[in-house]
Amino acid sequence: MNVVRLAELRDTPLSVDEVRAAVAGPGAGGIALFAGTVRDHDGGRAVTRLSYSAHPSAAAELRVVAEKVAADFDVLALAAVHRVGELDVGDLAVVVAVACPHRAEAFQACRTLIDNLKHGVPIWKHQQFGDGSSEWVNSA
Repeated sequence: MNVVRLAELRDTPLSVDEVRAAVAGPGAGGIALFAGTVRDHDGGRAVTRLSYSAHPSAAAELRVVAEKVAADFDVLALAAVHRVGELDVGDLAVVVAVACPHRAEAFQACRTLIDNLKHGVPIWKHQQFGDGSSEWVNSA
């Protein structure tokens, strides 16, 4: 059975319920889930919207990151989805979840998954600020 149940980039709205369902199972004593949303500020500046762009290799890199986390922890199931395209304040930008036999490892694996996704998958964020300026950020 494939431990990495979902690893995708999407240009459509994300669903926490879909990601949670992808990792649910009878052996899961703990499911840790992280949902990243577009916030209305960054560094003291008002954010009005943002967009995410991804390198053509990003989906494959996301799968590599997911498979590494699955191999490094006692993971029963793992799922990760990231938005690309235009997002508004409050929209889901990324949702990841990990199911493990125990909660402590689920928390550790989920944190490692989102941190490694953010640092290792070539996704770029373009923020639009309330004052009309904008900024590119090389992060997920």
